[in-house]
Amino acid sequence: MTLEERIEESETRLCTTVFPFLTNHHDTLFGGKAMAIMDEVSFMAATRFCRKRLVTVSTDRIDFEKAIPSGSIIEAVARVHNVGRTSVKVKVEVYLEKMYEEGRELAIQGMFTFVALGEDKNPIPVL
Repeated sequence: MTLEERIEESETRLCTTVFPFLTNHHDTLFGGKAMAIMDEVSFMAATRFCRKRLVTVSTDRIDFEKAIPSGSIIEAVARVHNVGRTSVKVKVEVYLEKMYEEGRELAIQGMFTFVALGEDKNPIPVL
């Protein structure tokens, strides 16, 4: 399988509904919860890509472009963006869908970097 095919096959999507217990005092999705969802979906995509034990080592700029109100549907889409020797960088885009209206729009995006670890907890090649 080529690198491009591995990247394509590892794309991961996670959908959820924004219920009130996930929101802040503005009745919008709490930023920390959004980041947790993004970390989880990016971890799954990176793991599907390399099938190695991974840990999150960094996030690059997370842009909260649109508030996500309670009662919305969100879809987090994670795609491998860059592959290093021991690391995988994954871009995550979170889309907002109003529950009873057509269409969706980009609400949040960011990058997450993972490092593959061996049994001894030291970095190992991802490929």
